[in-house]
Amino acid sequence: MRMHWDAFVAAVQERGAYESRHEAERAARVVLALLGAHLVGEVRAELAARLPETSALILLNPLQAHEPLPPERFVRATAAWIEGATEKTAAWDVSAVLSVVAEVAGDGLMDRVLFQLPPDYDLLFGHPRAS
Repeated sequence: MRMHWDAFVAAVQERGAYESRHEAERAARVVLALLGAHLVGEVRAELAARLPETSALILLNPLQAHEPLPPERFVRATAAWIEGATEKTAAWDVSAVLSVVAEVAGDGLMDRVLFQLPPDYDLLFGHPRAS
């Protein structure tokens, strides 16, 4: 069963210890849009199917990255999209959102998502891979 947007945002708010729902929702929208630009094909569609409908629409937005950003540049891009964010706060935002995404996705799909991304994204998802 698909998670509702309110439950997703509440999970992000709790995970990120955001004072307001607005902050959690803003982080979720930015991070999901950037993530969606990095995923393609069935993996992107399957992840979208597991996420709330609102976030699925954000994830499936036709933005496409010219090249996959390494994790540190993904965090910098997040900071650039969130008004007043620093790299440190953006890293927090990314971690809060992607850890909830990893929980919703489950291990099998997460392995396929991480296969499409540059090395070390597993840490952003809070889903470290064994070396």
